[in-house]
Amino acid sequence: MLLPAMGFAFLALITGSGLLGCNNTEKVTYEKGEERPGGQTSATVSGRNAFSLPSANMAVSRRLDFSVGNSFFRNPWVAAPASTKARDGLGPIFNTNGCQNCHIKDGRGHAPEDGDLNRVSMLVRLSVPPSSEELPLLPHQGVIPHPVYGDQLQDFALPGGIAEGRVRVTYEYHKVTFQDGETVELRKPVISIEEPGYGPLASDDYGNVMMSARIAPPMIGLGLLEAISENDLLANEDIDDKNSDGISGKANRVWDVEQNKTAIGRFGWKAGQPTLKQQNAAAFNGDMGLTSSLFMEESCTPEQKRCHEQMAGEHPEVSDNILNKVTFYSQNLAVPVRHDAKDDKVLTGKQLFYDADCVSCHTPSFTIGSRAPREQANQKIWPYTDLLLHDMGEGLADHRPEFLANGHEWRTPPLWGIGHTHEVDETAGFLHDGRARTLIEAILWHDGEAAKSKQRVLAMSARERNALIHFVESL
Repeated sequence: MLLPAMGFAFLALITGSGLLGCNNTEKVTYEKGEERPGGQTSATVSGRNAFSLPSANMAVSRRLDFSVGNSFFRNPWVAAPASTKARDGLGPIFNTNGCQNCHIKDGRGHAPEDGDLNRVSMLVRLSVPPSSEELPLLPHQGVIPHPVYGDQLQDFALPGGIAEGRVRVTYEYHKVTFQDGETVELRKPVISIEEPGYGPLASDDYGNVMMSARIAPPMIGLGLLEAISENDLLANEDIDDKNSDGISGKANRVWDVEQNKTAIGRFGWKAGQPTLKQQNAAAFNGDMGLTSSLFMEESCTPEQKRCHEQMAGEHPEVSDNILNKVTFYSQNLAVPVRHDAKDDKVLTGKQLFYDADCVSCHTPSFTIGSRAPREQANQKIWPYTDLLLHDMGEGLADHRPEFLANGHEWRTPPLWGIGHTHEVDETAGFLHDGRARTLIEAILWHDGEAAKSKQRVLAMSARERNALIHFVESL
């Protein structure tokens, strides 16, 4: 749920940017502390629960809040009225009844297999081009929702209700060949909406319908990303590429509902949400049809009369106490400790990662100041992201703008913990729509600002590629 999808999942490894191209002859070695990507919050864990432990430096007195948040994140919500007053209000239309259904074991979601209907952990965002009268709405909304189906297709409904449609995924395939002759098959999803519940999606009245498939991203380290100072993020901006390196990262500027002002976007696949609290509230609202003090309106549009007839919950359905507990939980899911940061093969791969200039977008480290929440304060972290938007080329483009992000731009996702992805869920995918089944597939989808770096990977020997992936998996 969290990130509406929460929204974000990677999701997906390298959706927003990655292997980029400059000459980098710097000799890289092990750096003190990098075996703990989340600083003192890092947890020594692997396997199925690799993404589900609390910050290791959390005081015992705060563990109860974490556990309560976990309960509301993990357990299903039900329709109102119900005896379970704390968890009722689901729907009338929704994508899932529980956050963990999408963020499986707090990890990534996955895309359906070829020809299958969606299996919950992927959703489809919708919008239409703005009219001249609607342009003033964009700084507050980021998109213009579909007038009938809203900004997210809900493919479930309460009994007696009408779901908005069913999402089916098929794939187009093509092969990419490395310089040494080895090939990798890539797949690109094609989304179709079947059985639309409220009439056809397309209409001459509002032009082209923009659709973008998204899988749920992993939950680890989110509080640390939230605690990076705005100045540190903006220091990496180069919107006009003034240094002429081909890389022009920019921060998304989005609407902070609680503060009633524009803020830097950090969360979601296009950095469309400024805070974890708002990300969670938006996910409750869009994914499960639950209102909160941040989003008091149901997801039913005026055209969906049956949806309005089934509204039964109190407003808000998610109390501030519950929202705050879920936010605390999402702030404190720990990043796993690295066990092989000094390994020779890992260091060889690290050198290749730097030489390909992946670090121009996947910024290795930040230092968090003392004003952050107690678990996150004064930590040096190693997320391998700049949280900025980058043009990733036509192959990954969804052609759907969101605030300042255009249809080719994605936020650089963090790479920490990515080697545990398939331990947590063997079906998890990479990139924003889960198309990549492996990390090498994800790398080969990079283009745009990442084109030069991808060419360097294509020129690597099999041994070098193996070392590169070994390093990324070690993070």
